[in-house]
Amino acid sequence: MSIRRKKRVKKSLNLLCMVPVLKDGLTLEQRDGYATVLVPRQSWLERQAVRFLGQPAVIKVKLDDLGAAVVSRCDGQHAIADIAENLKMEFGEAAEPLIPRLVKFIEMMEVNHWIDWKSGLISENLQLKKES
Repeated sequence: MSIRRKKRVKKSLNLLCMVPVLKDGLTLEQRDGYATVLVPRQSWLERQAVRFLGQPAVIKVKLDDLGAAVVSRCDGQHAIADIAENLKMEFGEAAEPLIPRLVKFIEMMEVNHWIDWKSGLISENLQLKKES
C-alpha cells in the first residue's frame, strides 16, 4: 500500500507588491534636518543593561533623507512599488540605483525586526493599475 503525499507548492511573492508596516513601538523622529528611528530595547538582556548598567532605554538610528522617506511610507498603505515610484519622483537621479538600494534597505529593516508585512499583500493601487 503506497501513501501519496501532496507536494507543497511554493508560492512566490513579488516584493514590489508587498505592503510593509513599521512595527509597534518604533517611531520616526525628525529633528534638525535629519531623521532618527527610535528602537526600544525590549529583550530581557537589554532591559537588564538599561536597569543595571545605565544603558539608554532606546537605540537611536540616524537615517539619510532616502531612508527617512522609506520608513515614513511603511504605514501599511504603500506597497514597495508605490514607495519606489514616490522616491523616484522626490529624489530623481540621486536615488539611483533605486530598486536594488530599496530592496537592500527593506531587507535590512526586516532582518532587524523593524517591519511586518500587511496581510493583504497586494496594494489596491497596484491592482487598479493592472486593471487599466
